[in-house]
Amino acid sequence: MEDIYFEENYGRLYEEIEIGVHEVFEFRHELGTVRHMFIKRPISKLIDGKLYYDLVTPYGYGGPLILNCQQGCEMELAELFKASFQQYCTDNNVVSEFIRFHPVMANAEHFKECYDVVHIRNTVGTNLKGYDDPAASEFSKTARKNIRQAQRAGVEFRVTVNPDNVKDFKEIYYSTMRRNHADSYYYFDDDYFTRLIQYFRKHILLVEVMYEGRVIGMGLNFVYGNLIHTHLSGTLENFHHLSPAYILQYALTVWGKENGIWLIHEGGGRTNSLDDSLYVFKKQFGKNTDFKFQIGRKIWNEEIYQILCEEMEVGGKTDFFPAYRTKVLKEYNKV
Repeated sequence: MEDIYFEENYGRLYEEIEIGVHEVFEFRHELGTVRHMFIKRPISKLIDGKLYYDLVTPYGYGGPLILNCQQGCEMELAELFKASFQQYCTDNNVVSEFIRFHPVMANAEHFKECYDVVHIRNTVGTNLKGYDDPAASEFSKTARKNIRQAQRAGVEFRVTVNPDNVKDFKEIYYSTMRRNHADSYYYFDDDYFTRLIQYFRKHILLVEVMYEGRVIGMGLNFVYGNLIHTHLSGTLENFHHLSPAYILQYALTVWGKENGIWLIHEGGGRTNSLDDSLYVFKKQFGKNTDFKFQIGRKIWNEEIYQILCEEMEVGGKTDFFPAYRTKVLKEYNKV
């Protein structure tokens, strides 16, 4: 199983946002192959006149992925990858690495001896394959009630596969970001959306929610194989009483079930709390389905890492990783 998050163009899409260059490291062995895509970011502080780098997963999920491995040899292959990748990091002045492992593919399980792997929260999915009527089985009573009321009021939806542009979506999305005082990390510019269409038009599924001929909510989603990832969405504040966010999810569920999709992956909340409002909202569409979201941390050059922390005057303990970026780039490495 592969996914959009492991496509090279997906790495290219986030180079500017992450202030780096995407690279792919591929380790081949008779036991199998490990493919690892990341963004390599320069560290602003030179050490003895030398430029160093750190690595980060492009926005979303990723991490090293085992391909075509002999059965039962995954852990051994991961250990061999670790040694080879350590040499790559040494040769390329890489100090540290931060990974957001893929919850659905669960690739973190094979690399717990390579990285400091931590389960920080769960993500939500809607299982379409396992139920004849996923909305009845996976949606909460409140969600189903809101959807019925919206439909009785005349709310409709439209699904567009492979849209030519996302101009209308951008307007609603930006208004939602402003209303929510969203972090600048989530303000994707026009160039981002242009490249998104250029790279992934055939994987984009656009959902519109309409009331009396007006679009009151839109969702931009990725379709890859039998999987849908919700990506970005927006709604008009004056129409929240018509539950457009609920209809967006219902539309995906209906379309997905009709088109052979097995799973909708909604992601998680903004924080690690079980009471996180976004997580609680998403859980209304996946009562029975969730996944472990795990991150990985690794210091590949301990000596330079400590020097950078001293140079950046990072004192005391911090949960932020890498610590030497704490004061400068907190909008990055979001989990």
